[in-house]
Amino acid sequence: MRGCAAAVCRRKAPTRGSIVSEPGHRPSAAVVFDALGTEYEKAFAGSAAHRASLQWLLGRLAPGSRVLDVGSGTGRPTAATLAAAGHRVLGVDVSPVMVDIASRQVPAAEFRCADVRRMPLDDGAFDAVCVYFSLLQMSRAEQAELVRALAGAVRPGGSLVLATVPLDVEGVDAVFMGQPVRVTSFGAAEFTALAEAAGLGVVARHSAEFTPAHPDAVPEPHLFLYCERGVARGAG
Repeated sequence: MRGCAAAVCRRKAPTRGSIVSEPGHRPSAAVVFDALGTEYEKAFAGSAAHRASLQWLLGRLAPGSRVLDVGSGTGRPTAATLAAAGHRVLGVDVSPVMVDIASRQVPAAEFRCADVRRMPLDDGAFDAVCVYFSLLQMSRAEQAELVRALAGAVRPGGSLVLATVPLDVEGVDAVFMGQPVRVTSFGAAEFTALAEAAGLGVVARHSAEFTPAHPDAVPEPHLFLYCERGVARGAG
């Protein structure tokens, strides 16, 4: 799981202890989330909307389903919830620190340190895919390309949950939990259109406002798209 909305909502100079980067550059997502570690989990653990989306997904999965968790972070709550229900979870994250934490916290799931954009994704290999706030440090073109690839990796009729910060921003330099980041996102309508263009039917949408448990946090908008591969567009 990932999130950078507070950085967009309140830009400021890097704080003491932030990662130092060359002028005009920002550290990679791997470096940022290596530095955050379990602090990220603590900040976002209280999201009721995130947990509600997992319950929606659990209600659609057959026993022992294969689920891909993109940007799996510390493994909580996504991989932990799904693995506890008996599903086979593969978590992928670019941060080796996050992968190490997740492997220890959720031993029932499998975690891999990799860039999902460079992973081979076979057609229909998963029953479901979760993408919780893990697109925000990618360009718009990269986000669209990845969502298309992930849509293809879900079996026909399978489920995909996409969560993002619905803001119309591109290449914004900011600070997230003390770490300098560059954030790109889409507005709600544009993000929904991106999912539909990837061949996903948007069964429902849920919008929420959430304030992370962190001293620098401000309220931020969250958008959850509940999707299926190869179904007609829905309303929510």
